[in-house]
This record gives sequence, structure tokens and C-alpha cells, in this order.
Amino acid sequence: MNSSRPYLVRALYEWIVDNDCTPHLLVNAEFPGVQVPPGFASDGQIVLNVAPSAVRHLHMDNEAVSFEGRFGGVAHSLYIPTAAVLAIYARENGQGMVFDLEPPVPDDEDGEGPDDRGPSGGEPPRPSGRRPALKVVK
Repeated sequence: MNSSRPYLVRALYEWIVDNDCTPHLLVNAEFPGVQVPPGFASDGQIVLNVAPSAVRHLHMDNEAVSFEGRFGGVAHSLYIPTAAVLAIYARENGQGMVFDLEPPVPDDEDGEGPDDRGPSGGEPPRPSGRRPALKVVK
């Protein structure tokens, strides 16, 4: 199942803007693939104002949030994978959502993942090769 994070980020962004508040993203600046201006992150995190009046070309999809923003008067292109979004909230009242940390997904070096191989021995594939754990509930 796909992560719910990108859907929630988009929905909360729209909700915050519809209520005339300023949406802010808290981002893990050290997450692989994050492109933010150097020198603006603190303790590995950066807070970004993503209000429609503060950014240009905002694009949110299931993979990432990208836009152009100004830092110290200089325009920068930012790219934030959705897994790097730690929170989205309204600056005025703090309402929004904090997300759990997601570890980066390692790339398969051989290009063959578990879904690329067919089931062996006629059994359906099991996650992580573990045996199912069942409990008797009375």
C-alpha cells in the first residue's frame, strides 16, 4: 500500500490555505534527495513557508514537493521527497500534523526486488521471508 503522507500533506495544505493561514513544512534537511539552500537548516531540519504568496511553481505529488522560493533575496529551486516532510502546520495557530520518521528506502543494487521474482514452490510470497504469526483469540 502507498504511503498516506503525500495525500495528507496535500489535503492539509489545502485546508490551511482555505482557512487563510500560512502553511509551513518542517523538513528533514539531511534526508537523501532533499535539495534546500545550504546554510538555512538548523539541527538537520528546516522550516519552509509554502504559502501561495511565498513560493512559485509549487508542485506536490506522491514523490515530492517542489517549488521555487527566495532565501536572503536569492531565488532557489527546492525539492523535498515526501518522506522527508516531518510536519505540516499553520503558522498562526500550530494546527496541522506531525509525521513519523521514515527511513530512506535503499536502492536495490542488482535491480531485482522481491516482487520481480515469481513465487517459488507454488506458495505465495511472504513479506521478509518470515513465517506467519497467528494467535488464538477466545
